[in-house]
Amino acid sequence: MSTEILINANTHEARAAVVENGVLQEVYIERSSRRGLISNIYKGRVSRVLPGMQAAFIEIGMERTAFLHASDIFDARHADTGIEAPRTENIRSLVAEGNEILVQVVKDPLGTKGARLTTYITLPSRLLVYMPQGRGVGVSARIEHEAERERLRSTVLAGIETQENAGYIVRTAAEDAPAEALRADMLYLRKLWEFVRQKGLRTGAGNLVHADLPLHLRVLRDMLRPDVERVLIDRPSAHQEMREFAASFVPEMLERIELYGEKRPIFELHHVEEEIHKALDRKVPLKSGGHLIIDQTESMTTIDVNTGAFVGHRNLEETIFRTNLEAAVTIARQLRLRNLGGIIIIDFIDMEEPDHRRQTLQALEQALGDDHVKTNISSVSPLGLVEMTRKRTRESLEHMLCQPCPTCEGRGFVKTAETVCYEVFREIVRQARQFDCRQLLVLAHQDVIERLLDEESSALGELELVTGVPIRLQTEALYGVDQYDVVLM
Repeated sequence: MSTEILINANTHEARAAVVENGVLQEVYIERSSRRGLISNIYKGRVSRVLPGMQAAFIEIGMERTAFLHASDIFDARHADTGIEAPRTENIRSLVAEGNEILVQVVKDPLGTKGARLTTYITLPSRLLVYMPQGRGVGVSARIEHEAERERLRSTVLAGIETQENAGYIVRTAAEDAPAEALRADMLYLRKLWEFVRQKGLRTGAGNLVHADLPLHLRVLRDMLRPDVERVLIDRPSAHQEMREFAASFVPEMLERIELYGEKRPIFELHHVEEEIHKALDRKVPLKSGGHLIIDQTESMTTIDVNTGAFVGHRNLEETIFRTNLEAAVTIARQLRLRNLGGIIIIDFIDMEEPDHRRQTLQALEQALGDDHVKTNISSVSPLGLVEMTRKRTRESLEHMLCQPCPTCEGRGFVKTAETVCYEVFREIVRQARQFDCRQLLVLAHQDVIERLLDEESSALGELELVTGVPIRLQTEALYGVDQYDVVLM
């Protein structure tokens, strides 16, 4: 598989696109006005403890207080076991209002919810993740060869100092890495933790202690795999920073980091800009002629599969099966591209053959195998709906780039001009009976005024006779279709 990473960076926004075999798969966006908080470490103050929820709200200097669950609080009493025991005691035995604690963000604020926190600090490097409150050595499940897994585990275990009470996770990028590189990462992470710990002691509550790397450097740390053929970036200063970072941590990848200097915008390569715009559409066409309908709501995301114009070549069951197979692959890509998380319900077209249902589910599972975000297909409901979850840590593409429509306020629909006309009629009757007036002025959207002058003109004339009040109409350009006013003159 051929992979390219394109980075469009400027002073106010950075965007990274992961392109696999010429097709856009993922987009990361970071804006200077609202940088992501994930992995940032703060000195927090406990503002409220809720025993009923086994949780606490923490002030970290953000507009909304952050959320800390009891299971995410390190308890030194269980430290010797190496594995956190299930909590039975009340959260009040772990934290109290007014306490100052060092916390790390594990989920960005989403919608109306504040950030999700943990006191189990993790510090990532290129090859390892350092866990100051952890124990032992874990190895990424993506490293499949048992001999390599054992070599990496043994190398890291041998590098842990005698008095060091910490744990490590070996990242996927560490596969085939020399022992010297692993030890260098361990030394760097120990020094970084000591710096963070000391700074945390000096920092006041509600302030940032340690920020994660900017997007263009996180790309090198987290996404630069052997199958990445090149990384293109269009900003010279950021390109220089990336080369310096690569020289220190991934010198073997240094030559793959290139400065893009063409006049054509970098995101026009592989139609990336166009694909981002398409990813905001509700309807996703399939090559066969079918389509998906993706609806993102507060509680879940629903995906409906339709055959559309696809009529197939054999029979209806075969047509449905082929459409569902194509939809399964497309759904997996759309989940990554749109960064959809939480509960996801997929309504595949009903299939009669049990073998077809099994193969469709296998196709979905296989397509989700390339997703670095944890996914879980829990079951197929009695109604034939596929229920799955995808870990949600940051805002979806839609929430990042869009806001609710000010006209419909996110409902997705507005009243028709006909409905508004009848509401206007009722309001005219109400005001004519309640107040003495010489004339009534109706202010409304152009579509409503045109309907009142055309299809509803006779009804409007009868209303003038019944009320005995002249009615004047006026178009308001700034009104939505369902906005109107009836004014006494």
